[in-house]
Amino acid sequence: MQHSTIEKSIPLMAILTLIMVSIGGIVEIVPLFYIKSTIEKVEGMRPYTPLELKGRDIYIREGCYNCHSQMIRPFRDETERYGHYSLAAESMYDHPFQWGSKRTGPDLARIGGKYSNEWHKAHMFRPRDVVPESVMPGYPWLQKNELKADDIEKRMQVLSMVGVPYTAEQIANAKQDLAAQASATADSSGLTKRYGKKVPKGEFDGQADRITELDALVAYLQMLGTLVDFSGQQSKAR
Repeated sequence: MQHSTIEKSIPLMAILTLIMVSIGGIVEIVPLFYIKSTIEKVEGMRPYTPLELKGRDIYIREGCYNCHSQMIRPFRDETERYGHYSLAAESMYDHPFQWGSKRTGPDLARIGGKYSNEWHKAHMFRPRDVVPESVMPGYPWLQKNELKADDIEKRMQVLSMVGVPYTAEQIANAKQDLAAQASATADSSGLTKRYGKKVPKGEFDGQADRITELDALVAYLQMLGTLVDFSGQQSKAR
């Protein structure tokens, strides 16, 4: 009888619906004002190094996110192919994040360390040399373009304003750390001190005499998915 009365009265139905939606909204929203973060802290996470940050900028500039996602969903078909599902903490320093909405190519959330620098170099120059079925275009200019990093300190300062925990020391040594990471022979002790031991280092594009956009892009790709230790939880990505 009560249901019948409510269903026959549009104003009453609207008022009761509004009340229920309001209660649900309050229950979901109010708690967020009393917790510091909705992202669970994960050991191993760090901000991008200057070289990785420039590489990420190039990744976005070239539109790589249009065909590659960086979010492994917690489904068996995804975890068996790519590795452990993505954690929110792995994107906590991304502005913007690179989750993506489609995949023409594979997900790149765990690409770091899966292939050698030489493989990435060949893949960016002529993709079908290493993946015959690939529809990806080549990016040969990345190896020719010298990396422009005059703005790296300002870039890091701006990111620190939106929550990325760059220290004054990291910002002051940005250019030095960038050069150290892109070299196989330079002293990288300062870089390791500021960013940890898991920083990939070397001449990513195979050229020792200059730092190119390819150096930066490969450095970025080689760190993706390598910061968090998932050993014992999930077999390595295939």
